[in-house]
Amino acid sequence: MPKPKSASPQNLIRTNPGAAAIDIGSTMHMAAVNPDSNDTPIRAFGTFTHDLQDLADWFKSCGVTSVAMESTGVYWIPAFEILEQHGFEVILVNARYAKNVPGRKTDVSDAAWLRQLHSYGLLRGSFRPDAQVATLRAYLRQRERLVEYAAAHIQHMQKALMEMNLQLHHVVSDITGVTGMKIIRAIVSGERDPDVLASMRDVRCHSSTATIRAALIGNDREEHVFALSQSLELYDFYQQKMLECDRRLESAIASMALDFETPLPPLPKIRTKTKQVNAPSFDVRAALYGLVGTDLTQIHGLGSSLALKLVGECGTDLRAWPTAKHFTSWLCLAPGNKISGGKLLSSRTRRSSSRAAALLRLAATTIGRSDTALGAFYRRLAGRIGKQKAVTATARKIAVLFYNALRHGMRYQDPGAASYDEQHRSRVLANLQRRARSLGYHLEPTTDGTGVS
Repeated sequence: MPKPKSASPQNLIRTNPGAAAIDIGSTMHMAAVNPDSNDTPIRAFGTFTHDLQDLADWFKSCGVTSVAMESTGVYWIPAFEILEQHGFEVILVNARYAKNVPGRKTDVSDAAWLRQLHSYGLLRGSFRPDAQVATLRAYLRQRERLVEYAAAHIQHMQKALMEMNLQLHHVVSDITGVTGMKIIRAIVSGERDPDVLASMRDVRCHSSTATIRAALIGNDREEHVFALSQSLELYDFYQQKMLECDRRLESAIASMALDFETPLPPLPKIRTKTKQVNAPSFDVRAALYGLVGTDLTQIHGLGSSLALKLVGECGTDLRAWPTAKHFTSWLCLAPGNKISGGKLLSSRTRRSSSRAAALLRLAATTIGRSDTALGAFYRRLAGRIGKQKAVTATARKIAVLFYNALRHGMRYQDPGAASYDEQHRSRVLANLQRRARSLGYHLEPTTDGTGVS
């Protein structure tokens, strides 16, 4: 009996006859076009700029209008940008969603399969912000790397101080604060007298002068002082580079600022005056207000720096997501929906490497102890389902508020933890009364006031 043939994809309707695809590699890109447009529908191209220009010319000669490519590392970025400059519609595809069919293990078959899926309209492009937001994102990520590099040299300074038995970090909260940096610079300059070093104490330092003096009597060895001086120089170098990055950030935000039809009202009163560590040197809150037209920092958990990073990751125009549910699903913060045989097998959220989701989880963690509605929501869930799931659920709530603020201009006002607890109590009571009625009972409040809220 002959083996039955598999269903032919020819039954599908080609919605994109000018589709092409590229299997991205570090040293070679494999490109595929419609077999009807060229005798050699699959060709290999190098990754040099002139090779990418040749790739664009070949696509034009084959009548290509849209190109799909895999998001492989950072190798796709030059090809994506050059093809966009040549007027092609380029979409970035998650390889996980394009290679679920077995038997396609070579670059040639991968490129052909990707093109075929794209020609039938079965591929969905990943989100990529416009050029201005991409520039802002690049500056923010570069600044984040500089902060990490500077933090490594703070650890090196602390290690050198410990090797000299100068236990400065035990008497000051931050060795890069006013008191710590004055003392470290004096040590590097040659000062060894603990009385002189202790006299550099700032008035806001909690430790007394005597305590600081006792901590600064140590073993001064030349090699340790040399390591301390080099670490200090490198720390200062990265601080200077961060200032240069701040100037670029400020300029990028100013170039993106919109001209609103009506003048914006004055900035609302700031929620907290505590200065954030490693915050940019310019007024981020005012710059963001002029950019998006609403004060994102009124949402609890979103400081000015974190809000700026979220805008850098998601952009200022969230119309790519029709609703807040689409937005939270893209962030992998919405519950899953794995159903088989009419039974829900799992509702776990998908794994994600999204920077925006990580920022929202960080915001959710910081408000756990706050006397706010979001803080009360987090504490209620943490006691019932655990802290990890509570962080995810709270991060989703913050994401919805962020979406509504940017997309619809919502101005958030916190109702407070007491108001949230009262609403939750009313909701639980209404559910109990409904269940009691369904069973033929009627609930009455106790008169002695011994009920538990």
